[in-house]
Amino acid sequence: MTAYLDHNATSPLDERVREAMLPFLDCGNPSSVHRVGRAARGAVGAAREQVAAWLGVQTSQVIFTSGGTEANNLALSGVAQTVQPGRLLVSAVEHPSVLVPAKALERDGWETQTIAVDDQGRAQPESLMDGLSADTRICSVMAANNETGVLQPVAELAAVARTRGVVMHTDAVQWAGKLPLRFADTGAHLLSLSAHKLNGPKGVGALVVDKALDLEPILRGGGQERGLRSGTENVAAIAGFGCAAELAANEQAQRRAHTEGLRDYLISRLAELHGAKVLGADAERLPNTVMFALPGIDGETTLLHLDRHGIAVSSGSACHSGSGDPSHVLVAMGVAREVAFSAVRVSFGVGNSRADVDGLIAALHTLRKRMAPLLTG
Repeated sequence: MTAYLDHNATSPLDERVREAMLPFLDCGNPSSVHRVGRAARGAVGAAREQVAAWLGVQTSQVIFTSGGTEANNLALSGVAQTVQPGRLLVSAVEHPSVLVPAKALERDGWETQTIAVDDQGRAQPESLMDGLSADTRICSVMAANNETGVLQPVAELAAVARTRGVVMHTDAVQWAGKLPLRFADTGAHLLSLSAHKLNGPKGVGALVVDKALDLEPILRGGGQERGLRSGTENVAAIAGFGCAAELAANEQAQRRAHTEGLRDYLISRLAELHGAKVLGADAERLPNTVMFALPGIDGETTLLHLDRHGIAVSSGSACHSGSGDPSHVLVAMGVAREVAFSAVRVSFGVGNSRADVDGLIAALHTLRKRMAPLLTG
């Protein structure tokens, strides 16, 4: 049996979510006026109410998308189409689904500027202030980093952005379901979500939009989702998202306590491995995430070794698009290349236990023993 320790990549589908999806896996187009269509439309509306209640917003503010990537693209491109081209600020540790569309906007006359982070991976309000100018239009800073789990001071950053009339977007994909989340508390104008990060189905997410904000669609056609996301809704997935959101609202505290205990236990056990380094250790982090490095052992080697032992983790050193470069997140933090290439991310879920941590540590001891001649030679 595999010990699945990669919940930041995707989380297992909760059985209760699966049950909520089953009635809508067959026919039923929400745009149809007959009984079957009305049932599908009702399911979408109910899910929208569940997501809205979870975040403390009105249902009209929830725009369903195909996932976090589309939500991030809609946020940036949707705002960019409503204003004159100017400057777009993004933190140096954003997900590619923010960095790549931000870069693409340069073809339309936009200028992308990066907000530097400190050695723990945090963007500081002072850095944002330094980057603001009269032509700054949009700022995007994620709530929690998918690799290190480091939390960003989004509310403080949003307060700075709003004083200058800058639209603030936050990618809350990793934060959602792991820590309390209310849209108003973030101070953001736009917030992105993805269901499969909180035990929901893949292929569905949402963009939460400030009521006063103008936004243009990137997908046009049938006018679904208030005209902001055309295309027949994925009814079963949306129903599952709604259920997952309600469960997250009701069970977040218990999930946090459980995963935080495992996170701290893993950190204590990593002390047994001489030279092991937890990255972002001095910053507030997600309760379920530990990114650590075993200098001298490539992260991909560690990942494959653990996979052979039935343990699923992610390698922080995975090369991006075959470029041969280490994680851009760790580079932005000033982590030495040899350390960055050895980084591994563990991310827990409610189904994990201390036995999973013990198995992981035992496998890492075996790896260190096997690699010892190379490390000392």
